[in-house]
Amino acid sequence: MMDAAWIKARANDVRKADEIDPALYAKYNVKRGLRNSDGTGVLVGLTTIGNVHGYVMSEGDKFAVPGQLQYRGVDVQDIAKHCAREHRPAFEEAAYLLLFGNLPSKSELAKWNDILSNNRSFSAGFREKAIFEMPAQSGDLMNSLARAVLAAYAYDPKPDRLDIEGNLEQSVNLIARMPLLAAYVYQAAECARTGAKPEILEATPGMSTAEIFLTTLRGGHHRVKKLEADVLDLALLLHAEHGGGNNSSFVTHVVSSSFTDLYSSLAASILALKGSRHGGANLRTMRQMDEIKSHVKDWTDEGAVASYLTKIVAKKAGDGTGLIYGLGHAVYTLSDPRAVLLKAKAERLAESCGRLDEFKLYEAIEAFGPQIIRKAHPKAAEACANVDLYSGFVYDMLGIPQELYTPLFAVARVVGWCAHRMEELGNCGPIIRPAYKPLNQSKKYVDLAQR
Repeated sequence: MMDAAWIKARANDVRKADEIDPALYAKYNVKRGLRNSDGTGVLVGLTTIGNVHGYVMSEGDKFAVPGQLQYRGVDVQDIAKHCAREHRPAFEEAAYLLLFGNLPSKSELAKWNDILSNNRSFSAGFREKAIFEMPAQSGDLMNSLARAVLAAYAYDPKPDRLDIEGNLEQSVNLIARMPLLAAYVYQAAECARTGAKPEILEATPGMSTAEIFLTTLRGGHHRVKKLEADVLDLALLLHAEHGGGNNSSFVTHVVSSSFTDLYSSLAASILALKGSRHGGANLRTMRQMDEIKSHVKDWTDEGAVASYLTKIVAKKAGDGTGLIYGLGHAVYTLSDPRAVLLKAKAERLAESCGRLDEFKLYEAIEAFGPQIIRKAHPKAAEACANVDLYSGFVYDMLGIPQELYTPLFAVARVVGWCAHRMEELGNCGPIIRPAYKPLNQSKKYVDLAQR
């Protein structure tokens, strides 16, 4: 057993040894978080995969504009609109576009769907040994998901391939299987907790990624309604890619540049996504929403909602950070196109579930939150609703457990990660190795007896 007093004392030593005067970052022009002083990102690479647009720079000044998200130059709003009009899933089409650089023809899309459908099964023993028979279940499903992806390395006869053909084959297999992996790691955790035997479902041919995830999660006992599948499909579409600069995709580039295998690269990206500042933000949003709902008795009372949000910003409520989760973004300023699209679907789903009052509470937070933030912090950047404000609400209405919110994000984002990995490998860049300025003064070694 670890000595608690020793740990506490040594932790103080660590803090003292690692302490850096914040003024030194400005002195040496260090871009903390790879951000410029105006909040824009430091340019560290080029990409043809995704584009996140939320402001324009003119003569050194930053101007807010409506948000736009493009996959290979195609506006994601157009993808969503056209697929909805033709009553077909959008995620698979977007995955094709992100991987191959062009929208598929009708025959190419049919072939792509067949390939995904034919590669959703697992090799003999993998599912049982790598997931359900794992001796210790993780407390966080993102760790379990990363472990399952790492385990797939052992079942690949050529896991260390760096050629595009090999990585494409590996990528397609993982993209096809991720919805099942996410559902299985949840089932394995539940079985370990309750002692029940797992009810393992195979993927039904012809189902969309959204349908497969919901069907597997529900154990095949409840039919997936079209509206439910459509809403989840939209959520997957909106989370599939977000440019090379988001934390987990940048991790993909960094780790891939070392020439490690795809499984290790994706596991690293999954664990980056796990963080509460990244994919885990939707959980913080939902926890804060639970708090707001419990303290604001009348959700239709706009004054009461605004009053509680003011308390949160003043650090008199919430988790003490002064943040209203679900508002604000590093790039988007006036609007997050993902939130705009998902909000419309969330309203339809809320109506069908009898939860319109709750939806209107989210709307009130979106309406009043930015004003309250700006009043408290006049110099703060524009804070629009981001996708996390509505995604957790949507998942809750679909009956998806909160533990699966971030793994579901990974089910979608694996497409972007695979595309970024192949972009990194295909362009043969050097290993990514930025510089850190050392601040230590040279010291002489002191003999043990003289210390």
